[in-house]
Amino acid sequence: MTRLDVSTLRDQVGQEVAVSGWLEVTQERIDQFADATGDRQWIHVDTARAAAESPFKITIAHGFLTLSLVSALLRDAVEFTGLRMAINYGMNRLRFVAPVPAGSRVRARFTPASVDDEKGSIQVTWRVTVERERSDKPVLVAEWLVRYYPR
Repeated sequence: MTRLDVSTLRDQVGQEVAVSGWLEVTQERIDQFADATGDRQWIHVDTARAAAESPFKITIAHGFLTLSLVSALLRDAVEFTGLRMAINYGMNRLRFVAPVPAGSRVRARFTPASVDDEKGSIQVTWRVTVERERSDKPVLVAEWLVRYYPR
């Protein structure tokens, strides 16, 4: 895990600063996300039907599940110092590039694309790439805007 003071990110714009550990996306996690969101489309939760009808021959994670893991993956990769709190501000250029089959392991790479002062906070636009183990193609790419509030 990398320790970072958010204020030092200005000097690291354009440089990858963190890579998370691998996180398994289990069928149980997919089912729990489906229950929480009400999105129980068969490609996510019906393993028998997915095996028979899906082009992937297995259930796949919701794109929004993959997106929701980005916060946890950053927390796994970086310990920020000197912060009171951090707030998600939004996403730009979000794309779900490839599926995440149940049982896959994913990790994320984080690069600060910009760092700006904003109303008592520091707004970082992260370039995020989520990749799946043993795959050359990312599963998600996005610009993630986070506002960090110093102590």
